[in-house]
Amino acid sequence: MSDRTTTSPFLAAYDALLARWPVPVEALTVRTAHGTTRVNACGPADGRPLVLLHGGSATSTMWFANAGAWAGAGHRVLAVDLIGDPGRSVHDGTPLGNVTGLLGWLDAVLDGLGIREADLCGHSYGAWTALQYALHAPTRVGRLALLDPTQCFTGFRPGYLLRALPLFLPRRTPDRARSYLDWESGPGPAPDPDWREVYALGYAHFPASPIITGPRPTPALLRTLTTPVLALYAAHSRAHDPHRTAEATLRTLPHATVTTVPDVSHHTLPTAAAETVNHQVLTFLTQGRP
Repeated sequence: MSDRTTTSPFLAAYDALLARWPVPVEALTVRTAHGTTRVNACGPADGRPLVLLHGGSATSTMWFANAGAWAGAGHRVLAVDLIGDPGRSVHDGTPLGNVTGLLGWLDAVLDGLGIREADLCGHSYGAWTALQYALHAPTRVGRLALLDPTQCFTGFRPGYLLRALPLFLPRRTPDRARSYLDWESGPGPAPDPDWREVYALGYAHFPASPIITGPRPTPALLRTLTTPVLALYAAHSRAHDPHRTAEATLRTLPHATVTTVPDVSHHTLPTAAAETVNHQVLTFLTQGRP
């Protein structure tokens, strides 16, 4: 359960970044057995639902460069704060426990929003969650957009894991998170400074729950997926080898649309390459639909 006193600098940074969204945002709350889930919604209420799942510690505010374009194209954009992660969701109910619990929570969120079927777009850990959900509930996912998905088709680079290891040590500080993000962005554009601060303060001060993760889906399981898939990889991603991962995606899902986006890293893909990402996702979501 979050402590609103100790997290107030984080929440101020969160709200400031949310205020940068170029469209009006409606704050929705959905109560589940696990706690209260915050959903930042925009776009026409009768638009086709597009559920956005952020990466670990990134919060739903990370979609500031994308949500306006997708909402403006007529989608009902629903950016979820993953429960147990930094954000405005409050994990004060039953622990998620495992992947089954995580997917059950997302079932409950969609039920609470009155959504029978939606398109899903996830980044990083959010992409892993979206893929797991599509395998869990294929009839509820129309199309699946994955932005530099991790632990889906290949594993992490060993060097990345070594560099990220300090993030899991005690005495968390904002500077440790800032240093990690600056390293990961590499030679490309730096992370957006406002989002970088949300990430750093959330990492240091938000009492998050244990991360729910699991093994990569097996190729045999992935081949059962009938949902159309778009996978965008960051050419400078340090999380994994983007070219090898793109090839693995196509080997497993030959009908997927797979693109490597130049000049950006794992964390900067959705923002520094927003024009490309927004266009690719919109084309994928609308192509072949009435």
